[in-house]
Amino acid sequence: MRSTHSISSAAVLSEDLLHVPMSFWTLLKILAALCVLAVMTFTGMLAYHVVVAPLGGVFAKIIPNPSEVVGKQPDTDFAKMLDSAELPDIDPGEKAFQKAHELLALGKLNEAREKLVSIVNVYPTSPSAPDARRIVGDMNLDEILSISHLQGKKTHVVKKGNSFFGIAAEYKTNLDSIMHFNGMFELRGIQPGEELIVMPLEFRILIEPQRKALSLWDGGRFIREYNIVHLGVTGTLANQHGPINSKAAETGGKRVQLPSKDYRAAAKIIQFGKPTLQIRGYTGPVEETPHGIILKTEDMEEINLLTRVGNEVEVRNQPK
Repeated sequence: MRSTHSISSAAVLSEDLLHVPMSFWTLLKILAALCVLAVMTFTGMLAYHVVVAPLGGVFAKIIPNPSEVVGKQPDTDFAKMLDSAELPDIDPGEKAFQKAHELLALGKLNEAREKLVSIVNVYPTSPSAPDARRIVGDMNLDEILSISHLQGKKTHVVKKGNSFFGIAAEYKTNLDSIMHFNGMFELRGIQPGEELIVMPLEFRILIEPQRKALSLWDGGRFIREYNIVHLGVTGTLANQHGPINSKAAETGGKRVQLPSKDYRAAAKIIQFGKPTLQIRGYTGPVEETPHGIILKTEDMEEINLLTRVGNEVEVRNQPK
């Protein structure tokens, strides 16, 4: 009887021991779940404190409210920082020039010209304006002086009794222009029925002494700009507006004119204004620079080719 009772007690004790570990692990799992829930709750409240509204208490100690530290709203400080930031100025003329450069590289000449012309007309003081004027001038002159580009040019059929001087007067052009567009190196005889390309010359000259620049315009359209090498005038060149009074060519101190063979190599001279002023080309010694508005010889040749007696000349000083 004693043996049987002992065996029964041992069985009960063993069953109780098996139940103890099962209760412990369950409790441990519950505690772990509560810890995770507490961490999630705290994290959520901390996020609310930072993003939505301050909660105070322990959260304020962990992450202070910026408005309490600085005394101002964060958005106000950020706006103030932007206002005080020294951002680089973007010149609109420079931006347009960069776009024009890209268009030129892509071969989109008309679109590039529009951009460059906008710089010349709208942003004349931009750092890119001198380059824009130079490129536009080259493009314009290529078209104007091209025999294949007939815009602005006319065809004259020679009639009996016509002369070069008469044709030049009829179309308001000059002999230099007629020779250029018809591939002539000297004046020759012309026959009835012969066709001549002529281009009426209505360009005006604008002289800006303070910029030392002379430019050609077709009405309000910029054509080309030239640098004034020397202003050999007495005193300040006054504002004035008037026609070209005369044109001449000079070599060795003597006046020459077409059809003289010395004409092509002669220095070209344009006279205008009251008192008379001269525009002329010169590339000799500085100490011998003649009186007048002096340009490079090759620039003066272009201007002489594109102007006639009667074209307007304006001298414009910029206001100080």
